[in-house]
Amino acid sequence: MNLNEAVRREIGRLERTKTFKKETVIESEQGAVVRVAGKDAVMLASNNYLGLASDPRIKQAAIRGVRDYGYGVSSVRFLCGTLTVHRQLEEKIAGFLGTEDAVLFSSCFAANEGFFASIINEKMDAESYRDVIYSDRLNHASIIDGTRLCRAEVVDRKIYEHADVNDLQKKLEADREASYRFGFIATDGVFSMEGDLAPLPALIEISKKYGRILFADDSHAVGVIGATGRGSPEQLGVHGKVDVLSGTLGKALGGASGGYIAGNRDLISYLRQKSRPYTFSNSLPPSIAVAAIEAFTILEQDPSLIERLRQNTAYFRKHIQELGYKILAGEHPIVPVMLGEASVAMDMSEALLEEGVYIKGLWYPVVPKGEARLRAQISAAFDQATLDRALTAFEKVGKRLGVI
Repeated sequence: MNLNEAVRREIGRLERTKTFKKETVIESEQGAVVRVAGKDAVMLASNNYLGLASDPRIKQAAIRGVRDYGYGVSSVRFLCGTLTVHRQLEEKIAGFLGTEDAVLFSSCFAANEGFFASIINEKMDAESYRDVIYSDRLNHASIIDGTRLCRAEVVDRKIYEHADVNDLQKKLEADREASYRFGFIATDGVFSMEGDLAPLPALIEISKKYGRILFADDSHAVGVIGATGRGSPEQLGVHGKVDVLSGTLGKALGGASGGYIAGNRDLISYLRQKSRPYTFSNSLPPSIAVAAIEAFTILEQDPSLIERLRQNTAYFRKHIQELGYKILAGEHPIVPVMLGEASVAMDMSEALLEEGVYIKGLWYPVVPKGEARLRAQISAAFDQATLDRALTAFEKVGKRLGVI
């Protein structure tokens, strides 16, 4: 069998089992309602939590970025790719998150990939050493891939059960006598498939007890939860106490691209020297940097967006359950509508689009087998009429397909 034959067989298998992911083309800007195949559809599949992707203030800021700094910088940061707005944005992020400094990446995926390898693969004057990473079982693929980039001969990778501090402590206790150089505990702040929060207060306590460094990816939390949108540490009362935070500019903060790592000043300075996705990738386009600064400014000055998101989330969660759907409990605007089988999730996604609701199904290996779901994502851009329109479609399709 050659490569093309193997690829065709696998595509055929995905299509037969209804697990082939289809890309739906959107004909409008990202918003509460989008245009698909000439028809309007309520957007329930976007990370546009605050509705900033099409906010006039963000669009004007991006235009200013192009006008003042051009389309791109054609370089990496240490050559000639650092603009004033790059440093302004990094300082803005650090101040917002309560850290000493921050460094920008092309995406949070790149940031997470670059963090672990840049430390673990470096000897730092050690002739021989071994490091360890304890990672939550449901961590995002970028953390998983980031740990895989670490050389196997110098790192132990250990998985603890999802959000299970007792299981983590057992593993830490078993390693108490091990002579590790550095140790990391890695977790999502908010888990993207479930919408639940990591137990950060307990993780902070246990990381200090065992001398480990706590790393949290807060991509689905910044701008989304916490009284002022500062993410899961603020929501859980530990703002400024997580050792290292990563996050994205591509979700609540305008929905474009770019990511960051925030932490103490020396660590960030080290990453500028050693993190390969940073040192060998072009700088963020100035339009994104200027628009992201505007997004943080909006968050600081206008808490009403976060309150509206909170109200919309509570409304949708209440009424989708009243229709008879099973959802995972929580308060986050990620609302997993549990359906069980992948084929049901795909059929329902397609039927809902016909009824004017854009939502995607998720199934194995993205989620465990038998836990296929539709992942509804609520936005501050919705008004009640839009939410009711979506709920009416869920009722009609659910009854027709025998789901409710």
